[in-house]
Amino acid sequence: MTSTRLGPGDFAIPRAEAPRLEPGEVHVWAIDLDPPQQQAAALRPLLSTDERERADSFRFDRHRRRFIVTRAATRRLLGAYGERAPASVEITYGANGKPSVLDEPELEFNLSHSEDKALVAVSRSGPVGVDIERLRPLDDADDIARRFFSRREVKTYLAQPEALRPRAFFNGWTRKEAVVKALGEGLFLSLQRFDVSLESDAPARILAIDGRAAEARAWELCALEPEAEFVGALATPWRPDRVLGFAAGRQLEALPRS
Repeated sequence: MTSTRLGPGDFAIPRAEAPRLEPGEVHVWAIDLDPPQQQAAALRPLLSTDERERADSFRFDRHRRRFIVTRAATRRLLGAYGERAPASVEITYGANGKPSVLDEPELEFNLSHSEDKALVAVSRSGPVGVDIERLRPLDDADDIARRFFSRREVKTYLAQPEALRPRAFFNGWTRKEAVVKALGEGLFLSLQRFDVSLESDAPARILAIDGRAAEARAWELCALEPEAEFVGALATPWRPDRVLGFAAGRQLEALPRS
């Protein structure tokens, strides 16, 4: 892979149809979850019965709308890549919560959302895991790091200047979450059993698994920054040839159709 980071300028708005997903590629979509109300309402029929019931359980309209847009947009994407109607896409979940398309298991995907932004990663070449968080200070970030980060990561995190700690924390958190999500139903990997890079001026990498650098070399990490205030990561237990970013923007008509 030629880059371990996709910044805001790498998430380009594509044509109306899904771009061709070549062997060895991963496509990552950044989706705005606060479109005009009329657009969000038009997406509701794409949800499954269970998803509509879950949407109705949200107390606040904003949370309900973002849930609907996330699930419907994911169906639109999977339907476009699979050349089928979005409503016909049946998503199932493994024992550890990893999603898959019921009758198209070779179409690997993963999704994550934070506030008004979602990321959806798609590939036909191997498992993918993605995570995103809005960059913000956390009062208990130091305690969370000590609890969930590895010893090596905690040392690196605490060595960062105070102003850089929030980004270092979310670099570590999203990268570790993306790795765990990519594993899915495979080997369960405790967050403290592997080390990732945290520094903003260092490439996104898994440094070691169980203290061994050799085991980490089969993995690829890519830092994702669809907008300046968001931090994300893509993890694959294989080496992609290319990772491409796309953005739907506020006008959801920019999402591909089958």
